[in-house]
Amino acid sequence: MDSTLHITVEKPDTAKLASLDVTSWPTWSKEVSKFPWSYHSQEIAYILEGEVTVTPKNGGNPVSFGVGDLVTFPAGLSCIWEVKKPLRKHYQFS
Repeated sequence: MDSTLHITVEKPDTAKLASLDVTSWPTWSKEVSKFPWSYHSQEIAYILEGEVTVTPKNGGNPVSFGVGDLVTFPAGLSCIWEVKKPLRKHYQFS
């Protein structure tokens, strides 16, 4: 397993959200579903609604997150998304 391809989840405070200017990022919504996804660049997402479990295809442990979480997905990650409750998020690719 490539240890550099791990998903990080944090509970940011309002100062961090403001410094990232999260409210200016676009939003994305997804119904309850399960689908494969690959990241060609890093994504940072702030979860507004929903509940998700993402399982890396490289054998890494599943990572779950939901409302209020700031999640970073590394470039090069291939995974399976399982949206358990309808999702709405702000996101930014770098």
